[in-house]
Amino acid sequence: MTRDLRYRENIKIQKKVIYVGIFLLAVKFTAYFLSNSNAILTDALESIINVMASFIGLYSLNLTLSPKDKNHPYGHGKVEFISGLAEGLMIFIAAILIIYKAVYGFFVPNVLQNLNTGLILIIFSGIVNFIIGEMAERQGIKSDSMTLISSAKHLKSDALTTLGLVLGLILIMITDLVWIDNAVALIFGFIILFSSYKILRRSVAGIMDEADFDALEKLAEAIEKNRIPEWIDIHNFRLVKYGPDPHIDCHLTIPFYRDLKFANEQIEKLNLIVDETMGIDSEMFVHVDPCGFEQCSICEVSECTFRKERFKEKINWNLEIILQDEHHLI
Repeated sequence: MTRDLRYRENIKIQKKVIYVGIFLLAVKFTAYFLSNSNAILTDALESIINVMASFIGLYSLNLTLSPKDKNHPYGHGKVEFISGLAEGLMIFIAAILIIYKAVYGFFVPNVLQNLNTGLILIIFSGIVNFIIGEMAERQGIKSDSMTLISSAKHLKSDALTTLGLVLGLILIMITDLVWIDNAVALIFGFIILFSSYKILRRSVAGIMDEADFDALEKLAEAIEKNRIPEWIDIHNFRLVKYGPDPHIDCHLTIPFYRDLKFANEQIEKLNLIVDETMGIDSEMFVHVDPCGFEQCSICEVSECTFRKERFKEKINWNLEIILQDEHHLI
């Protein structure tokens, strides 16, 4: 899938998230005004954050689609991490408000009413939230979009909250214990707080260019599987993501007597392996190093006439090896 096509599909999904979010916001506040339940208000307040975060996400996806320019030579992809950071902060604020309202409710109890109607509306909203969240998560994972993944996790967290609310409301209807309403709101306030932490953690990691070891390990396995004898060594392998766009730097060692045409061909082969593994066109800068005689013992080029030492051992290019910032020797 091309970069523009992937981003346009992400924008299409994010718009659906916004439309559904606005609709469910109205449904949940209707349920709250009918029932006067703090637990339902918890769900409604989180939906406000859902809608606000969805608009921020849509803006970031549109900005990410913008081409590279003089001021942004690596593109605008990192705005997705900023979007995730903003969403995480809003979820955090909502969680604090929910916890406060729940604690307050223990001292000043609400008078509950029309719980049957409120329960039906909340069940409906939970089902819709889960469906749209699942759809957004699949697309987010497919395109490696922090914005869509954040939206999806928030929506599915909202659906989980709704399930807890439904169980709590049913328990209230059975026992007539009104304090359960506040207890349920308090529990899910802390669940939402933890959800905000996970989104904030991932967003900060992206902004700080934290290493994606899962992606790096897959790349190491793919390169090792497809390596050829003329690829004598690979090291200083680095992966940075500008949103979903990967940028890779590495050093590739080839026989010193090979010409530039051969070197360029090897760079293209390596880039193709990376693109197929990542499932996306990547930007890759490869520094080609000429081999030295001290590397003869790890070189598998049997027809080399310049060899000073026989081949002794093949070094497997695992994650630990390719990340090292030095030539490999035995």
